[in-house]
Amino acid sequence: MTSKSAAAAARATVYGYPRQGRGRELKKAIEGYWKGRVDADALRATAAELRRTNWRQLAEAGIQEVPTGDFSYYDHVLDTSVMVGAIPGRHRAAVEADALDGYFAMARGTQDVAPLEMTKWFDTNYHYLVPELGPDTVFTADSAKQVAELREALALGLTARPVLVGPVTYLLLAKPAPGVAADFDPLTLLDRLLPVYAEVLSDLRAAGAEWVQLDEPALVQDRTPAELNAATRAYRDLGALTDRPKLLVASYFDRLGDALPVLAKAPVEGLALDFTEAAAANLDALAAVGGLPGKRLIAGVVNGRNIWVNDLTKSLATLGTLLGLADRVDVAASCSLLHVPLDATAERDIEPQILRWLAFARQKTAEIVTLAKGLAQGTGSITGELAANRAALASRANSPITRDPAVRTRVGAVTDTDARRSQPYGERAAAQRAHLGLPLLPTTTIGSFPQTAELRVARADLRAGRIDTAGYEERIKAEIQEVISFQEKTGLDVLVHGEAERNDMVQYFAEQLTGYLATQHGWVQSYGTRYVRPPILAGDISRPEPMTVRWTTYAQSLTPRPVKGMLTGPVTMLAWSFVRDDQPLGDTARQVALALRDEVNDLETAGTSVIQVDEPALRETLPLRAADRPGYLAWATEAFRLTTAGVRPDTQIHTHMCYAEFGDIVQAIDDLDADVISLEAARSHMQVARELAAHGYPREAGPGVYDIHSPRVPSADEAAALLRKGLEAIPAERLWVNPDCGLKTRGWPETRASLDSLVAAAHAVRAELPTAD
Repeated sequence: MTSKSAAAAARATVYGYPRQGRGRELKKAIEGYWKGRVDADALRATAAELRRTNWRQLAEAGIQEVPTGDFSYYDHVLDTSVMVGAIPGRHRAAVEADALDGYFAMARGTQDVAPLEMTKWFDTNYHYLVPELGPDTVFTADSAKQVAELREALALGLTARPVLVGPVTYLLLAKPAPGVAADFDPLTLLDRLLPVYAEVLSDLRAAGAEWVQLDEPALVQDRTPAELNAATRAYRDLGALTDRPKLLVASYFDRLGDALPVLAKAPVEGLALDFTEAAAANLDALAAVGGLPGKRLIAGVVNGRNIWVNDLTKSLATLGTLLGLADRVDVAASCSLLHVPLDATAERDIEPQILRWLAFARQKTAEIVTLAKGLAQGTGSITGELAANRAALASRANSPITRDPAVRTRVGAVTDTDARRSQPYGERAAAQRAHLGLPLLPTTTIGSFPQTAELRVARADLRAGRIDTAGYEERIKAEIQEVISFQEKTGLDVLVHGEAERNDMVQYFAEQLTGYLATQHGWVQSYGTRYVRPPILAGDISRPEPMTVRWTTYAQSLTPRPVKGMLTGPVTMLAWSFVRDDQPLGDTARQVALALRDEVNDLETAGTSVIQVDEPALRETLPLRAADRPGYLAWATEAFRLTTAGVRPDTQIHTHMCYAEFGDIVQAIDDLDADVISLEAARSHMQVARELAAHGYPREAGPGVYDIHSPRVPSADEAAALLRKGLEAIPAERLWVNPDCGLKTRGWPETRASLDSLVAAAHAVRAELPTAD
């Protein structure tokens, strides 16, 4: 096919779409089901209506091939575990008794059974449920969900493409099941898994699928020859099937590297590649292998992870270059649109000038359609769209909103000394022990306490003008009093004020810093029914006035025990925002760090002796390729130190991280030079404690003993058992006792009971120590 005919064949498509609905109807229905207010049929009806709405919107916008199977009640990797029958033994009875309740039990756990481990989906803020596999795992096909959703879309008269997590990525994301040797490699199960995928593909073909997309994002990471060989075998075997649809293997988030020749040579009919951040690398590599003659290429030229309008002219140039490298070139976003909000036109409080810079899922869909039209019919067919796009890009580039000379001067004056504490850790630790007077195995929480319905109502009443600021602040004071009183009665050693005044750990600060924009409806799924509204970082950052000092100081006035000041760190402020793309991330991180440094110093001046600067996104934002990591870690760790290094030696700096693979960044954790770090560890059975010990981590650490992402209440014995595991790796004089994460999403009854267990466990294990009184 010539380039001209390839252009004429160009179609618009997407890999996935936000699941929640315009008013987060899915969240409300699922949580209603958990509470018994919504029955299973009503939940399924809500889900079906949301799918139909999404597909119709896509089709009406001009998307010519809609995705199916990307919808999920909780997580698409968990859906894949169900599809291949990889149900953990402890959950089989629940799944057999009721498939829906069993599904949620795997995701959330029950009082009697622990859930699957949860961690970040590559370098995003989306969390997936980690498959648990072992040498005895038996896979069985269950394609009911995938087939049913395909049939729903086909019944609407749409061209539909089922989307599945690919077999290689599924196994590379898996971990050894509890009780299985830690060195077990799930990839050894590939030959056992492929026949199950073959059966699912056959079922989808019988249901009417012409194409099926197999997502293999794990192949954009550094892969060993054995892992690349597994990919070769997987797609050789699947490609050789006779009873199957056409296969499209999709990659995203980075360049394919050594995996590109493997997939280009595989007997599959198409590839989908990311041509945004990885544009040059994937383009060069594709040309180097001679293109994809006879195959379909879906070009991800619209950034599916950020919210800035696409440079249509630049994307058209990339698409034009690709025309000669494939039999057919179609247009898509770089990844699923799951990672962006639904619709920018819902935002009424953002200035029209700025709103034209933004593209959420529906606007990105329009960009994809425009590009496909321009590719197929020529730029003359989209002259109006191109002119509007050039004007929007110029408006942003020339806006004074994006530049603050004072901020840039301050960043330019930063020196290495500004990012170093005045004394080494050993001297600081002695000063802090003398100042704080804490016992061995000190107990604390991560920061937030339950955000009750009353708090949410008070916040809504303030926004609506039903109460004034003074009335709202009295409500916050009462909540802080209750939280402090509860912690004292429970026996916690280092307290928190509970963050009653905060809507979100990033948004709260973003709303008080210059350069940030807040949305009203920009919800994005983080995990399950947990949705966040990432703020938009549009300009240079500064702190006009203190943000947390008032409430922290008030809480400290209520108790003689130390109350932690609570801040969100600079890397997380970037990672959990939609960050500007017109300057290096390191430059933006330094701006945020200097603003937070002012807050840290003000907290200390106000008498706060313990200050926690959370960086849960440090691992999440780690580049997927090892070659790109040193540069990132250099500016990321510098930004944390720049935030925290200005305090006295006897002020104790904490940080916190959760739900990530920490083994990859232990040296970076060390380089933060925090005095204490708390980390998620309950679901991974203290794995991080062993990783810290293997590294020789010299500072204090609190690997979590209470999994707050499950509604189950741990017993004191359970928490004590985890604590003893922690002591096998970390000596008692450096070990803290805390939950995995903040308690914002939990209810008060389970929080009270769980923290009682945590404190009781600490007391019991203290009594066992040789140094105990």
